[in-house]
Order: sequence, then structure tokens, then C-alpha cells
Amino acid sequence: MKNVFFTLLILIGGVYTSIAQAPAGNQAAPTRTEQVLLDLSKKKWQWMADKNVDSLGLLFHSKAMFVHMGGSWGTERELDVIKSGNIHYKKAEVYTASVKMIGNTAILLNDIDLVAVVGGNEVINPFMVTEVYIQENGKWKMGSLTFSRLARPVKLQAGKQ
Repeated sequence: MKNVFFTLLILIGGVYTSIAQAPAGNQAAPTRTEQVLLDLSKKKWQWMADKNVDSLGLLFHSKAMFVHMGGSWGTERELDVIKSGNIHYKKAEVYTASVKMIGNTAILLNDIDLVAVVGGNEVINPFMVTEVYIQENGKWKMGSLTFSRLARPVKLQAGKQ
């Protein structure tokens, strides 16, 4: 009887441990809406790298706010900064991206290494970027973009820039 009890206890403990340590990658596939937003975010990174202010101007809500390491400002200034090259978002290496929906609002989190030229100097920083999108009249508009510098080291290897 003791052997059966201990065997059962070990089996239950093993199952519990394997469930508790399941990798985070076992999340459900994104819904259609979530995938649309993930694709839109990816396009946005490319538009920023290409300094495509026309496409970005259509994406950014007129009342959007942008938070950077050096300050925060609205849509018009963000577009001016991109167009002038004051900040050139050369490449965003996205490691993870997730979406949470709250009604007609989507919150995207991106773990990235950002290669940017700021004040004529190329820099690489690890960021958790929060993007907030609002659906208005059937279209997604960016309401906020916030760069939060991470304490982790840069993952991007030299030459992949």
C-alpha cells in the first residue's frame, strides 16, 4: 500500500512540475484580429525605418502620444522627428510580440533591440515597446507608442544590423 501511495505521489508531482514548467510558447495562436495588429505593427517598424511619414501619418491618431528616453510629444512632432532624421529608426529586431484586446482597444508589447541613429550617433538599445491601437470607423489607429528601456543586455549581434 505504501508503494502505491508513493508511486501515485511521484506521478502527481511529476505531472504538476511538467505543467508548471511548460514553456510560454505554448500559447494559443493569435486570433484574426490579433494577427492583423501584429502585421500592422511589423509594417509600422518598416515604415519607421524607411521614414515613410505618409503611411505613418495615416496610422497615427491625430491625438497620439509618443514616449521616448528623451521626452514625450504628439503626432505632429513624431512625424517631424522621423522625416528630419533627428531619430532614424534603422531596424527593430523584434524578439516577441503579443496583443491584448480590451473592447476596441489593442495593447501590443514588443521586446526589441532597436538600432537607431540619434543626433548622428548609431545606438542599439533593448526596449519593451508598448503600442496602443484604437479601432475607429473600422480602421486601426495608433494612440500611443512608448519605449521602455530594458535592463537586459542587447541580444542583437554585430553584423545583423
